[in-house]
Formats: sequence, structure tokens, C-alpha cells
Amino acid sequence: MAAISVIIPVYNGEKTIQETVQSVLNQTFSDIELIVINDGSTDFTLDCLKQISDERLKIFSYPNAGLSASRNRGIARSSGELIAFIDADDLWTADKLRSQWQVLQMNSDFTVAYSWTDYINEYSQFLRRGGRLSVQGNAYPYLLLNNILENGSSPLIRRHAFEEVGTFNESLKAAEDWEMWIRLAARYAFITVPQPQILYRVSSGSMSANVVRQEVETLKVIQQSFAQAPDEYQFLKSASLANFYKYLTFKALDGNPKRRNGLVASQFLAKFLINDPLMLKQRVTFRTLLKIFTVTALPQKQANQVLAKFGKIDNIGALMMNIQVEPF
Repeated sequence: MAAISVIIPVYNGEKTIQETVQSVLNQTFSDIELIVINDGSTDFTLDCLKQISDERLKIFSYPNAGLSASRNRGIARSSGELIAFIDADDLWTADKLRSQWQVLQMNSDFTVAYSWTDYINEYSQFLRRGGRLSVQGNAYPYLLLNNILENGSSPLIRRHAFEEVGTFNESLKAAEDWEMWIRLAARYAFITVPQPQILYRVSSGSMSANVVRQEVETLKVIQQSFAQAPDEYQFLKSASLANFYKYLTFKALDGNPKRRNGLVASQFLAKFLINDPLMLKQRVTFRTLLKIFTVTALPQKQANQVLAKFGKIDNIGALMMNIQVEPF
């Protein structure tokens, strides 16, 4: 039995699955089993996987059921006392598992170890750094406020925790990882490895339909989580909603947004201002309004020319810098 079970759910991941698998097999911590759950792929994902020869790699194919179901199927197939997940287009640095395994070995009171994230593009090139928040102990109020783990490829988790809190919510079509981290944090202590060890891949093809679906699903998570949270944490709800809508506004306008993205972003901006009216005083809010106006009022080619000429309008990354991460 391996010490760590790594689970990769994959659906039509032919472009990235080999690189992701190799980033796991190349870990300096080698006592692992790598379970790939092929979620009904219709491309050459399976052919790509069959080209990899390593006895630690186990491949299981199922009809398509979604990300949560695939992770749960991986948990059911796993045998390690520690479980990690990585999405089929993300990467790990070679020391990720060893660093997390060591902190959990040295700190038996902690159940979840997570690392920091950096963002890469579709060519595996660095885009931007992620958050750099370190929490040791009670991560619950932090996670009510924001998904401080940032993605589903970060944590290493003791198996027994899933027996207590259950598996991933298969009814959710987005934010299922954040919902799980909140459930874990309500019962167990977290510890941080303060190094960027997760390389999260950002697709250039994000569409407005994706962020609208993400809004619907994530609001379910926020409403449910605060319905179950103690009274002492209820004051965080407005900040949690503001954080979420700042993120959605940024995501809707990232890259070369089309007119429909601008229209959706305008709705998100209004919602984060309702929950954080002090943002009206921030320059980034004004720049965001200008970018929304540009992409909605002008033809796309002309809008792109304006954004390229006036770089300050296009640069709304400060929205992410205005996300509240400290609950107290």
C-alpha cells in the first residue's frame, strides 16, 4: 500500500494529461499510487495515458459523470492514508508531495496541508502569482471568506477526514472543491507549506457562460456554508460575497473579452459594490468601469486596439489585490 494516493480526474484532456501525470510521477516523494479516473473521454486521452509506463499508474474508465463524481470514484479506488488531487491540466513542482507529507508527519494535530499557487497559461508559461496566505490551525473563517487554497490541486488530506465529512458534493457543477475545504476546515486543522508548488493552468477560452454558471453554483456554496456557520462568523458573509464578485468581474474581463463578457461583468461589478461600497473610492473600480464600457460599446477589434493603447484601462489586476483575506 502506497503512503499517498494521488487522484487525477480527466475528461478530454489529451493536450495536457501526459504533462500532468509526469509532474506527479516525477515527485521526489515516490511512495505513491497514481489513480487516473477517465470520465468518459471521447478524444485521445486514453491513448496518451497508455504511452506512459509506470507501475504506480492505475487507469479506470467510467461513463461521464463530472468532476466531483470522478474524485469520489478515485477516493473509493485509493488505498493510501493520505490523499491528494490534481486536475488534468495542472502541474506540481517536484517537491510538492514531499513537503506536504513532511509537515503532516511532524504535526499530527493537522489534517490538511496545502501549498501556494502560481498561474500558468496553456503553454505552461508563468502568468501571475497566486495568493500567499499562510494559515496554521483554524482555517474555517478564512475559507468562509475566500477559497484560500485557490483550486482543487493543492491539498494533501488524511484519509480518515473523508470518513467524517463525506466525499465531494456531486450536485455541484462548480466550486465543489471550495465546498469540501470548508467542510474539512469546520472540523480539522490546516497547515501551510509556504511555497508555490501548484501551477494552475488558465484557459484562454473562458466564456461568459462559464462565469454565469460559476456564479449560480458558488452562490449555493456560500449560502449553504453560512447557513451552517456559527453566529460568530455571520459577519463575514458580505465580505465573502464581495470577494466572489470581485473575482468574477476580473475573470469575465480577463484576456480579450467580448461584448457579452462586458455585460456580465457589469452585473458582477454592481454586486460587489453592494457588498463592499468602499470600493467606489478605489481607482481600479473606475478602470474596471472604463474597460466594461470599452468592450460593450465598441466593436471587438476596435475595443482591443483601445485596450492595447491605453494599458491602464486593461490592467484591472488590482481587483484581486482588493480581495479580503483576513477575517479579523
